[in-house]
Amino acid sequence: MDTVKKPDKRTERARRTRERIIEAARELFVEQGYGATNLQEVADRAGVAVQTVYYVFRNKRTLFKDVIDASIAGDTEPVATMDREWFRSACAEPTAAGQLRAHVHGTRRVLERVAPVMPLIAAASATDPEIAAQWPDGEEPRYTVQHAAARALADKPGLRPDITVAMAADLLFGLLSPQLYLLFVRDRGWSPDEWQDWALATLSAQLCTAPAGDGPTSRTP
Repeated sequence: MDTVKKPDKRTERARRTRERIIEAARELFVEQGYGATNLQEVADRAGVAVQTVYYVFRNKRTLFKDVIDASIAGDTEPVATMDREWFRSACAEPTAAGQLRAHVHGTRRVLERVAPVMPLIAAASATDPEIAAQWPDGEEPRYTVQHAAARALADKPGLRPDITVAMAADLLFGLLSPQLYLLFVRDRGWSPDEWQDWALATLSAQLCTAPAGDGPTSRTP
């Protein structure tokens, strides 16, 4: 007779503790910066002993890397962006307009989490060579993701015939960047919905033979 495996309560507690620490660290890094935040403050906000933080993450650099990774992914599961359900579903859309609509929506969700922590990487890297080494020069992982999306767009109905994979990848990489998202949403006061409508309309005009959305939301100056 088959037996149902009971959930491992210890493993579940450890997962929840890890998530609390990462969330507390994210809040403090955004509020105070990487350099000004110490692990005792992280432990206090997470409601755990500082020894627990050291046991789980070993040091602040590792914790910082996990904060960035969790911000990109939306959780602490070790699943790459291109293996995430939202990305795979977008790429499976049968038309270029449908994929673009789903891709922009999914990317918006990622940017809402990751854009606020992106400036922390540059600031921390400037003062800590070991942090800088975690994000080496070379092909940026974000470009790899957008290039995969561009490959999925190729030859789909509704894609402009003069658009190459390289051109589509460059447009996705540039227009869906954290820097541009921060410029509009943080610096210029756009809502995430307004940014999403604009990004979709702009990419649609560049990549598709017909609009993929309803156009930018009107804004009151």
